[in-house]
Amino acid sequence: MINIAIDTNVLVYAEDVHEGWKRTAALDVLEGAPRETTLIPVQVLGELYRVLTGKVRRSPRKAQAAVHAWGDSYPIIESSPSILLAALDLAVEHQFHIWDAIILAAAADAGCRLLLSEDLQDGFSWRGVTVTNPFAKPRHMLLEALLNKS
Repeated sequence: MINIAIDTNVLVYAEDVHEGWKRTAALDVLEGAPRETTLIPVQVLGELYRVLTGKVRRSPRKAQAAVHAWGDSYPIIESSPSILLAALDLAVEHQFHIWDAIILAAAADAGCRLLLSEDLQDGFSWRGVTVTNPFAKPRHMLLEALLNKS
């Protein structure tokens, strides 16, 4: 089985915060990917809460309920000191924001093959993880294969 990790923007779109076609695309990916091998870094859930309560202006209770729902639906990748140290290396060597670096380092630590993200550099690979934009056309061939298998 191939593990994939989900970045914050995919969940934000799935929450119907932005453009309608991206919500449809995000839900298509989330519903088509195998649940047991589709992982969410804990950092993503924290960022989702921040976006929902900040930019979207949802009440803290509604944002909390959304975070719990996503966390209950998919396996969570926990952060650790080793993930932070790897993220620091990634941030220094490749000029990533530290929070994005933590997400990518967590995905690598969990053995993910893909990190689905609109925000990071599409095609960037690090420690076995390739960043791919799930909204790009055509989709990354590995993502397309996973979605067509389910």
